[in-house]
Amino acid sequence: MIETTQEELAIDCFLLAGRLLIQSGAETYRAEDTMLRMASSQGLTDAQSFVTPTGIIFSAGHKRPTRIAQISSRTTDLEKIAFINSVSRKLTAGAITLEEAYEELIRIEHTNLFFPIWVQVLASAIASGCFLIMFNGIWNDVPYAIVIGGVGYLIFLAMHFLTKVKFFAEFTGSLFVGLLSVLVYQAGLGYQLDKIIIGSVMPLVPGLPIANAVRDLMAGHFVSGVAKGMEALLTAFAIGAGIALVLSF
Repeated sequence: MIETTQEELAIDCFLLAGRLLIQSGAETYRAEDTMLRMASSQGLTDAQSFVTPTGIIFSAGHKRPTRIAQISSRTTDLEKIAFINSVSRKLTAGAITLEEAYEELIRIEHTNLFFPIWVQVLASAIASGCFLIMFNGIWNDVPYAIVIGGVGYLIFLAMHFLTKVKFFAEFTGSLFVGLLSVLVYQAGLGYQLDKIIIGSVMPLVPGLPIANAVRDLMAGHFVSGVAKGMEALLTAFAIGAGIALVLSF
């Protein structure tokens, strides 16, 4: 059993780990399991945790106060998830102390592990061209899909930075993808309008949220599964609305 003076530090450490996992795009059951394993390693065998996409409720035991952590933003950062899991494993194995684990989590929280903007845009552009071929497009349309996909993703990043509203940013990005695709097609440069649009818009599609929603539902976390599913559905609706608005004219 940990000392009473360390309980606050321990709970702060567990909540920080869970919050970082959810903010980085981890599944709900992974966050709960990580927190409980870390708590068990410190002697808190009767700890309980309840995780949702917007908040965490954690209790170290029946005679201890319950703590809550709010989650205001979520993104996809698989590298950060791997680092947090590594800290959890080292703590449960006794390779590091609780203080060292907390310091590592603080460092992970303040470390930007994302690639530079130009790398993200370049990767999205290349992925757009590859998706076009995967959906049975023709090679002549690949350059246009690459350019349009990169521009669309850049606009998405810019709008998300300016507005902080993810769904509006996705709508705007898909709107420009549809607009540019139609312009290329009407100019006689592109041959298959539908394939160009599909390939260029794929970097905006919420693949990981959909997968996490299904995995949470299969694990029995129905509240989180439905919430993540609705988030993915709204994202898909925003993307579809942007394309539909262009094609309606």
